[in-house]
Amino acid sequence: MRAQMNPKPSLREAARTRRAVLARDCPDFARRIAGVALPVAEGAIVSFYWPMGDEADPRALVAALAARGHALALPVVAQKASPLHFRLWREGDPLIVHAFGMHEPAADAPRVFPNVLLVPLLAFDARGHRLGYGGGFYDRTLASLDDKLAIGVAFAGQEADALPAHPHDHPLDMVVTEKGLRRFR
Repeated sequence: MRAQMNPKPSLREAARTRRAVLARDCPDFARRIAGVALPVAEGAIVSFYWPMGDEADPRALVAALAARGHALALPVVAQKASPLHFRLWREGDPLIVHAFGMHEPAADAPRVFPNVLLVPLLAFDARGHRLGYGGGFYDRTLASLDDKLAIGVAFAGQEADALPAHPHDHPLDMVVTEKGLRRFR
């Protein structure tokens, strides 16, 4: 019996190249998504990521959510092969650069459990499947949280025809792009 090859590493490489082009071609991405109305319940805690490199930038969108009274949180890598932890963050709070390059709140920031997660990705498809970076942090995190809303943040051109999905992969509920909000469930 022949072993099946995992197509995700080559898909990731192609998706990174594609995203770099999209980021260059859409320099006003953050401004364009800032006004998108996300279905976020009053009082919800919203987690987001501090963008690295050419990732789609959610900061203007979360600034608008904070102005509406939502608490914000950033992910923290607690340990390898575990779910992410989230720490409260407000504009002006210090950030620490983690060994993986992620910007995280200081260790003394309160730990919180978000209701809404804005998730980075390399690609997504029409079923809401996302291609992440391969560490499984967000899949483990989404599996560990009850009653959460998972929203990908991406350039519209990051949509793929179809992505491979494994049982441990957790699909997105929606994705926000410069073209608006797309719901999958």
